[in-house]
Amino acid sequence: MVTDLDLRTPAALADAERWTAHNYHPLPVVIADAEGAWVTDVDGRRYLDFLAGYSALNFGHRHPELINAAHAQLDRLTLTSRAFVHDQFADFCRGLAELCGKDLVLPMNTGAEAVETGIKVARKWGYQVKGVPDGQAEIIVADGNFHGRTTTIISFSTDTDARDDFGPYTPGFRIVPYGDLAALAGAITPNTVAVLLEPIQGEAGVLVPPAGYFAGVRKLCDDSNVLFIADEIQSGLGRTGKTFAIEHEAVVPDMYLLGKALGGGIVPVSAVAANRDVLGVLKPGEHGSTFGGNPLACAVGAAVVRLLATGEFQERSARLGARLHEGLNALVGKGVLAVRGRGLWAGVDIDPALMTGRQVVERLAARGVLAKDTHGSTIRLAPPLVVTEQDLDHAVAQLAAILA
Repeated sequence: MVTDLDLRTPAALADAERWTAHNYHPLPVVIADAEGAWVTDVDGRRYLDFLAGYSALNFGHRHPELINAAHAQLDRLTLTSRAFVHDQFADFCRGLAELCGKDLVLPMNTGAEAVETGIKVARKWGYQVKGVPDGQAEIIVADGNFHGRTTTIISFSTDTDARDDFGPYTPGFRIVPYGDLAALAGAITPNTVAVLLEPIQGEAGVLVPPAGYFAGVRKLCDDSNVLFIADEIQSGLGRTGKTFAIEHEAVVPDMYLLGKALGGGIVPVSAVAANRDVLGVLKPGEHGSTFGGNPLACAVGAAVVRLLATGEFQERSARLGARLHEGLNALVGKGVLAVRGRGLWAGVDIDPALMTGRQVVERLAARGVLAKDTHGSTIRLAPPLVVTEQDLDHAVAQLAAILA
């Protein structure tokens, strides 16, 4: 019989607290093993993963095809740097370019690197192609955005936790309300080179813009010779029931920013995809990364692209997402104020009179479901796309139980 004295979790948590910077406030769970949509902690307790690494684990933990691709590559070659070409590079770039319907791909590592790359490309395009005066390029972003935490990116964040005390801030950005076309139109100037938006704002609480918003964004960009950049790092690669969330609006951006699920939950992989007239502005030596597009990353990324090419995961997300949202919407008026999202992605506003979002996820964890809170009493749910109907029903039942 296991007693509290035998548990390994408290010591592991204390070690983490002692030796790491406190830039996160994790739930008191120490995971040791995982498969599919389920994880197991160091004491043998199982949890249903309803966060999926902020969508980095769209295909679940240790998907066999992705693990096999990684194992095979580990036995051959893991790094060359971009000073040389390796035998996995072209296959990955070709496959991802075709998936995106674009001419070119620039592989990087993290999502923030993809965003930084997109910013640099947009500025250079603005100077060399559009003719914006040197040093005057502007990029329009949305209030409530989350694109990463580098110094440039937090310069246009409206999240005080991400921004405060990290100045001086990088200029060249204009912030408008998310979903407000009139405000966007009013912010465009002759020096505007790009509009950078999330098709669905994840960190803000899985916010879906009004219908027709992105069609309007596309038209404004076309009319003003401005690039439309879609940050699909969280929303893309099957999460919302389509390959890219922007497809729900029947809109094609000039540039995709990709990451998270592109690495299959195994290795950091990100990329920028665009046509030659945009990405082609970069010349050797102007941008790069030692690990960007490394052989291991390309082998795993190519396997991810192959999984998405079948359409299976997009279909699962759409079908199971409908079931998830049906279950969550049934809780509206029973402790839930509102539910938003698409596919297997939901933002759930809990009645703040009942508890905070942090209290919700702590109580869910105690019942074996892992989720993440954001902004007061809102929680985010994003299970792996391999989740089952029974798993979904179980998670919704646990949420209902703690709200009762």
